[in-house]
Amino acid sequence: MDTATLDRTLSIAPMMDWTTRDYRYLARMISRHTLLYTEMVTAHAVLHGARDYLLGYDDTEHPVALQLGGSEPAQLAEAARIGADYGYDEINLNVGCPSDRVQSGRFGACLMAEPVLVAECVAAMQAAVSVPVTVKSRIGIDDQDEYAFLHTFIDTVRAAGCHSFTIHARKAILSGLSPKENREIPPLIYERAYAVKQDFPDCEIILNGGIRNMEQVAEHLHQVDGVMIGREAYQNPWFLAEADPVLFNSPAPFTDRHALVEAFMPYLERRYAEGVHPKHVLRHVLNLFQSVPGARAFRRHLSTRAHLPDATPAVLLEALQQVPR
Repeated sequence: MDTATLDRTLSIAPMMDWTTRDYRYLARMISRHTLLYTEMVTAHAVLHGARDYLLGYDDTEHPVALQLGGSEPAQLAEAARIGADYGYDEINLNVGCPSDRVQSGRFGACLMAEPVLVAECVAAMQAAVSVPVTVKSRIGIDDQDEYAFLHTFIDTVRAAGCHSFTIHARKAILSGLSPKENREIPPLIYERAYAVKQDFPDCEIILNGGIRNMEQVAEHLHQVDGVMIGREAYQNPWFLAEADPVLFNSPAPFTDRHALVEAFMPYLERRYAEGVHPKHVLRHVLNLFQSVPGARAFRRHLSTRAHLPDATPAVLLEALQQVPR
């Protein structure tokens, strides 16, 4: 399947509870070209849950990809079709999440031990949609962490037609570590992803894990096709302001954070009119002024006021007044 329809030079990782539609809207205002991912949604939830709540997004979020979790090919194929009908630009299969809840459902990182099943899932999903189907994995699991294990996994899934892989350059430890610990304790081995690119030059290889700044992004791009950023893009969303000029030869939509916040207000007001309490949207704005004078007062105002029952969108402009212009 053609993966060239999307530019994956830089993307924001799917992160549970973080990459909600409200965060993605903010991220898109800061970078027009960075590829955005949803939180992981299980195929079962797509088929049987509150579909509009799970899959709804704002049209300005494009390019935006849907990440699915599951291990049943027919179910994943139907969920992928539904996601494509919603207009998502890519469907990604999660083969990297190490949480106990995910393992109990036989999907996430534990699926790396079953590459033939992953290949069957990918083939079924591709048959159901015309948008690219991609896979996000780790470099290994538990004691299955030699390069040969990763090579076999990529080779098997590639044979099913997947040509775009995002590789979190840590192995997943499936018992004994929490998801948070799995993002921090297993060592990063970027060379594994580099080796995959060398061995599978026809595949698009995206590197994920521990990348903190644009200098590191640029360095990795000498070895792989793209870089996916996780926590840094959430804990410091203004990080993305460099993306368009540095990576996409395009001017940044905003060069001033005050102007960005003022432009974000109509969206906040619209969500409020839809019945969404400001706290759900504004938690994604807390770190916008990181390392800027007044940032602490900005965060404090939002933290103490945005969650109040009678909070309105005006709380954001009140917080903005805490930051010198």
